[in-house]
Amino acid sequence: MQRILVVDDAEMNRELLREILENDFVVEMAADGEQALQKLQEYQDGMAALLLDLQMPRADGFAVIDQMRECGLMERIPVLIISSEGAVDVENKCFELGVSDFIHKPFVDSIVRNRVKNTIELFTCKNQLENKIEKQSEALKKQEQIIRIQAEQLSTAEAFSKLMMEYRSAIMEVETRLKVLNAMFSEEYKRNPFESIKSRLKKPESIYKKLVRKELPVTIENIKECVADVAGLRVICSFPDDIYRLAELLLKQDDIILLNEKDYIKTPKANGYRSLHLILSIPVFLPDAKKYVKAEVQFRTIAMDFWASLEHKLKYKKSIDNTEEIERQLKACADSIEALDYQMQEIRDKIDYSGGKI
Repeated sequence: MQRILVVDDAEMNRELLREILENDFVVEMAADGEQALQKLQEYQDGMAALLLDLQMPRADGFAVIDQMRECGLMERIPVLIISSEGAVDVENKCFELGVSDFIHKPFVDSIVRNRVKNTIELFTCKNQLENKIEKQSEALKKQEQIIRIQAEQLSTAEAFSKLMMEYRSAIMEVETRLKVLNAMFSEEYKRNPFESIKSRLKKPESIYKKLVRKELPVTIENIKECVADVAGLRVICSFPDDIYRLAELLLKQDDIILLNEKDYIKTPKANGYRSLHLILSIPVFLPDAKKYVKAEVQFRTIAMDFWASLEHKLKYKKSIDNTEEIERQLKACADSIEALDYQMQEIRDKIDYSGGKI
């Protein structure tokens, strides 16, 4: 049976609790705080719970708790306070110090047994869960370290460096074509269809992790075939119709191949995210050959780009309170942004067609 310690300066209370609990536990007893600390030192690895009176001679319950906190015993042994106190501030203070529960006088057999059993079970489960999380965290750290080392090895491989050069070339090719379209559009309509272009080349560590998640060997061939966003571009447009017009003009170029399209403007994600994603196969002219390389191009409005940046911070920030409420507010903001984007587009159209194109 599990061992528990009952600490109370009133012998009658100790005996009552022994009678209630002795069928389920080995009951040790102490008459004051000093005896309690001696017993805890003696049985610290085999003590399932401590039932502790607050008002005692020599060392009261708070002194015992303070000493347990200093020794780290509060994290290993659940404490239930034996008390006739009904003051809320006393209970709050005890809970703040790490106490698990209260057993109020006069004692009711069934309540005492259930409170002790439930407290021990919950405390054991909590510790087991914390240990499991700690082990998983350590395992993840080791895995991350392994991934970093292997990603570094990957990045120094000659074949990988050559592949990254091809992806950089694809980014430059798309940027050039978009800038040409922007200049031609500006000449004809006297305004630019996009405000800016942002590009990035996926880091070796991110490529490695993506292939591991897909349970695929990390090879050059799998990078080319199974990772579509190594080369990524984000095109920021002023209005929704500019997104579709610019994408259409880009896809009309006969040497660009559309591999996949995801329209999150017409069909937004559940969190409110809106953007047009195109996976393209882009011709890259190398010194010895012409190659087709994949690139992902995302089109979104200025307002939605700002929203996506804020949502990204929420997604990757580990310690944040009120997550659900923030997600609800972000979804409402995304809906408002959509309405605002189309309202601004309507105003632009009125300006354009009231006095001719501008």
